[in-house]
Amino acid sequence: MVDQKKFALFLATPDSEFVKKAYGGYHNVFVETFGDEGEHWDSFRVVEGEFPEEKDLEKYDGFVISGSSHDSFQNDEWILKLCDIVKKLDEMKKKVLGICFGHQIIARVRGGTVGRARKGPELTLGNITIVKDAITPGSYFGNEIPDSIAIIKLHQDEVLVLPENAKVLAYSDKYEVEMFTIEDHLFCIQGHPEYNKEILFEIVDRVLRLGHIKQEMADAAKASMENKGADRKLLETICKNFLKGRVPAN
Repeated sequence: MVDQKKFALFLATPDSEFVKKAYGGYHNVFVETFGDEGEHWDSFRVVEGEFPEEKDLEKYDGFVISGSSHDSFQNDEWILKLCDIVKKLDEMKKKVLGICFGHQIIARVRGGTVGRARKGPELTLGNITIVKDAITPGSYFGNEIPDSIAIIKLHQDEVLVLPENAKVLAYSDKYEVEMFTIEDHLFCIQGHPEYNKEILFEIVDRVLRLGHIKQEMADAAKASMENKGADRKLLETICKNFLKGRVPAN
């Protein structure tokens, strides 16, 4: 009998009313994107101070750190605790997938520098350019490595200086680090593989209503997805391959 694979999701953002109503919470959004039948997924609301016991980390095959409206470079108690947990996972060589805020947290833990995005915030469907020479054919990208990937992006911070031994896998016109990896157990993406058009549009409407963005930015964000969608299936496959070690890592 094959042992059931277990994964842990560190939720660094609360569920919006829309996500609760439409999907039952972000837990379901992530598991639908990265999970497979027969697996067990636990969620820990780290933004509310909920963390697994250190003794329980070993039982998980992989971890996912979500995005957040909080700054990854701040020193809130829960952020510092998350950094400590990620450091332990790194020492254990556990597979960790970092998304947006999670991408930045991993960079911070490994000695990189994160901060406010130098070219301003981003709220859009955008293309990231793949550094094909940095990716080994047959890795979790598969044998056909794309030139670029369309992904939903929503952030105001970025990785300013990469950690030592980190390898950039993708960049864009605005940001030098859209995707990076460290060894074969840390994989980080600035964009959101788990987001779809409906989630993006609801966030756009909400932050506009709260006065965090101007109407012009909201209109541009929605226009970016008028005639095009994110490469969600490709992103899903890459992330699953990484988390589950289905193909040799880079």
